[in-house]
Amino acid sequence: MYDDPDMVENPDMTPVEDHGQLSVDGNRIVDESGEAVSLAGVSWFWSTIGWGAEKWYNKDAVAYVAEDFDASVVRAAIAAGERGGYAEYPAEQVQMAQAVIDGAIEAGVYVIIDWHSHDAEKHPEDAVEFFTLMAEQYGDTPNVIYEIYNEPLQDTDWETVIKPYALEVIEAIRAIDPDNLIVVGTQSWSQDVDEATASPIEGHDNIAYTLHFYAATHGQDLRDKAQTALDNGYALFVTEWGSVDAFGKGAPDHEATKVWMDFLKENELSMANWSLHDKDEGASILKDGASPTGGWTEDDYTEAGLLIRDIVRNWDGDPDN
Repeated sequence: MYDDPDMVENPDMTPVEDHGQLSVDGNRIVDESGEAVSLAGVSWFWSTIGWGAEKWYNKDAVAYVAEDFDASVVRAAIAAGERGGYAEYPAEQVQMAQAVIDGAIEAGVYVIIDWHSHDAEKHPEDAVEFFTLMAEQYGDTPNVIYEIYNEPLQDTDWETVIKPYALEVIEAIRAIDPDNLIVVGTQSWSQDVDEATASPIEGHDNIAYTLHFYAATHGQDLRDKAQTALDNGYALFVTEWGSVDAFGKGAPDHEATKVWMDFLKENELSMANWSLHDKDEGASILKDGASPTGGWTEDDYTEAGLLIRDIVRNWDGDPDN
């Protein structure tokens, strides 16, 4: 399923050992050898204190996803808001980010540090503070990918709101870390990549744009937007996607998911699936009661979890992993 013999990685090396420092070349993310890279993995549920996902923010869970899914990337969805997020609990949010990042570095996989917000432009100083700390601590490691704004809302204008915010945060990161990949969220829950790439971020290298989709809701219209962005000459990164509907509910749409996975493969795009959690919703990878530190059996995975694990395991074209 989803096999591609041209994308087989070296099985004796970790993903980061195999690919090294990532960068942007035209509309592709490439590795140190200049070859296009397509990573596949899992996003943690957002880290809001009191929402029940905090327990997954540990190094053992990262290690198990890297091993059991054969994942090449994980994503720490760090809550930025006032109720349970960084604005209220900065130390706790930093600690949860560090747990996933440290686990990813130990496992040799890439890690997306996601500023999980729908209104990040209201408090850019928090994002600057957080990403400055992340760059100081981890900017010298090739594992790190900065996602500076998860999902701006539909009525959040790219040109006058998102882009100025992005430039402020990018400049803070680049003052410390000149080269690690930065992924910029786009209007309409990170779907209007066509509009963003019509007026792109300028003056900085290694910038990609965020594309999000949920297969049971989003179809060809969104793929057309993505294709326009690629045709404009800019790289995309699917930092979040689901096999279910846009509310994270319902059963996986297997047919629609396959169409999307084929599109990602054809365009050598990277992805992280939403989400590592045992919440009672279709998007959750695990069932209630699964251990927060890994060791999961077939019975611990939801229908979506089994589907996603199969997709990620076979992403590099090796069905025996």
